[in-house]
Amino acid sequence: MRFLDAIRVALDQIRVQKLKSFFTLIGVIIGVMFLIGVVSIVEGLNHKIEVDFAGKFLGVNTFNVRRMPNINVGDVTEAEWRSWQRRPKITKEDAYAIKAALPEDARWAIQDARTVNAQSDYKRAGAPVLAEAVTPEYFTIKDITVSKGRLLTEQEEALGTNVVVIGTDVADEYFPNLDPLGRTLRLEGTEFRVIGVMDKQGKSLGFNFDNQVFGPFNSAMHLVTYSFRDIAGIVVQAPNENALSDVQAQVRELMRRRRRLHPGDPDNFVLETTQSAFAAWDKVKQVLVLAGIALPTIGLVVGAIVIMNIMLVAVAERTREIGIRKALGARRRDIRRQFLVESSTLSVFGALLGIAGGFGISGFLRLVDFPTTVAPWSILLSVAVGGGVGVLAGTYPAMRAARLDPIVALRSE
Repeated sequence: MRFLDAIRVALDQIRVQKLKSFFTLIGVIIGVMFLIGVVSIVEGLNHKIEVDFAGKFLGVNTFNVRRMPNINVGDVTEAEWRSWQRRPKITKEDAYAIKAALPEDARWAIQDARTVNAQSDYKRAGAPVLAEAVTPEYFTIKDITVSKGRLLTEQEEALGTNVVVIGTDVADEYFPNLDPLGRTLRLEGTEFRVIGVMDKQGKSLGFNFDNQVFGPFNSAMHLVTYSFRDIAGIVVQAPNENALSDVQAQVRELMRRRRRLHPGDPDNFVLETTQSAFAAWDKVKQVLVLAGIALPTIGLVVGAIVIMNIMLVAVAERTREIGIRKALGARRRDIRRQFLVESSTLSVFGALLGIAGGFGISGFLRLVDFPTTVAPWSILLSVAVGGGVGVLAGTYPAMRAARLDPIVALRSE
């Protein structure tokens, strides 16, 4: 029997005995379905964290100079937290020293932030907002654009003009059904004139990027955020990915000199990148992916056992057919290949149904606003696993069929 004929026979069995085939393949279907589903959840969370959240929080080819990490995915011990609290604060003098040491093609910005109460002539009290004192290049580094008005300028930074760029949620909250441009927003009692409204940023992992207010660092905004004490961080952007490590090394060397650290002393500051911020998440992701592969294996093992039993029944039912084929010249390897192809076809068909079910799980979760992304490698793995299960499950029945004595097989009824 040719290879394609063996596939056709297997598909005919599926078509004629639909219910039997479904229950035969249920283990493979469930195993593959949950493999696709679990991996899509992990990949979706990974994309949400590393691309969406971290991309907006940290930026591209960017690192933050901070007193302590701003993003913690893993557990932090109390001793580690206390050691961070004892570190020297990051100051604006540190920021301007870093600016002077950077190469010309690198970007730099100061960022300080504090959640404060806001008011306007149209809303006396509303939801608190995140007030941020920044230097103008911050918007370029974070790729922030406006839907109305404009961004902060270097002149407004130098003069300390009390102007702000606000998020869309702040605009809707404090200037309902009004154009906020040119109007006054009060933060902790200090008045700021609105000059721009950011493009909608959305939410990610509970943080609302549209509930932010940005003002020049040298304006009264630094009083609102308490920047006269210390600053939250210094944002540095390298010109490209290849230059990022060199720029980090320059900044680390400068900060260690300013802190008078000896060669054996650990850093008492942090240079936070996407990789360092989510190092703990990478470990969690690896465990989840392994679990997503290991747990469905149980279903696949059950499926393999069922397929093997069904193939053994098929061998018993088709004993006379096997005898006739041997009498006509079929070799052992021909019989063996026939049953291996049939069992593999059954298993791969079950894997395809499982892949469809995995896509269904992923699509349903997206409908309820849960991030999922089907990884192409998980589809290829599912098809390979389906074929592998079929080969393993069909090996013993195929060998048993190949060893049948043609005379005894022909006598079978």
